[in-house]
Amino acid sequence: MSPLPRRFSPAPTDASPGRRPSALRMAACLAAAVAVLAGGLIHAGQAEAAASRIRLGSSTDAGRAAWSGPAFTMNGSGGIVAASMTKAVDAIRGGTGSLDVVVLAASAPSSGSRTPECDAVMRLSGVNSCTTWTLTRAIDGNNTQANTDIRNAEFVYFAGGDQCEYAAWKSTALRASVQSVVAKGGGSGGGSAGHHINSSVVYDACRGSITSAEALSDPYDSYATFTTGIFDWPNYGGTINDSHFVTRDRMGRTMAFVARALRDGLTPGGKAWGVGIEEGGSLFIEKNGQATLFGAASYIVLGDHQPEKAVPGTPLTFSNYKIWHLTSGQTFDFKNRPTCGYYLRSVTNGVTDGNLYNGTPTRC
Repeated sequence: MSPLPRRFSPAPTDASPGRRPSALRMAACLAAAVAVLAGGLIHAGQAEAAASRIRLGSSTDAGRAAWSGPAFTMNGSGGIVAASMTKAVDAIRGGTGSLDVVVLAASAPSSGSRTPECDAVMRLSGVNSCTTWTLTRAIDGNNTQANTDIRNAEFVYFAGGDQCEYAAWKSTALRASVQSVVAKGGGSGGGSAGHHINSSVVYDACRGSITSAEALSDPYDSYATFTTGIFDWPNYGGTINDSHFVTRDRMGRTMAFVARALRDGLTPGGKAWGVGIEEGGSLFIEKNGQATLFGAASYIVLGDHQPEKAVPGTPLTFSNYKIWHLTSGQTFDFKNRPTCGYYLRSVTNGVTDGNLYNGTPTRC
């Protein structure tokens, strides 16, 4: 296994290619067990770190009545991609003034800077401040100061890590706070697990990480779990994000996720769109839905009909997925989604019919 990025643990999340129990969840279970063995002398919550806040840049928020977004960045790995983040910052501030950014994480980096995303953001022009909040418990999504900082910010970036931890914030005040940022013309984004949480249907990996082979052999595998109803961003509806896409061979599992979304009615209009971003890639999406890819090649996967066979315990059969292969600089219109430029791939009894990452596209 290759080394994992700083925020990542060998966990059943976007960060890890294999099925392993989350380090954070293992620690929580151990803490609970210790509390029981101690006869109640300690509370499990005391074993967890408190929510922490580190702010860089100005101590005073930027003041402005209106913003020009929304804008979004969807990254295939955890870190900031300067080119796409610059585009988002400029789009939101309308090319003038400066804005505030909040980075959200469920765990601190294991080494190096405690604020790696904010370090990168503060090197960009047009940024007034960047605040990193590390929220280690689901209930921390109700932290008053964290929610104040989010609502006063103009961009919220979800760091890489464990998307199950982020999905747990659905029932807290944090969800509405992030939505308020986008509603006022700000933006949202994230990398790796942070990319997952920004789609309409979130592969949450709360039971464990699933490989493409496992998902194709049984799209209802117990490790294929989803959370809906967190965010549904303008022009980005019906999406299921995936990351580390080519490096970890995740096309097959995205196909299975799309099939599940259609079979289970998780997306509207009889269509589901997988958005697979490769490591080093970043999709910048402006307020009119036009997306531009920066960095590594990435993919959009459309399922526009019901799968021929998608039932528990049975390999998937689904004909004619439509796949757009995007390279750096190419665009994709999420508001007026294209009807050409894709190549076709099918899955029959869990077996794909060709190279999933290359094909001859239809002409427009």
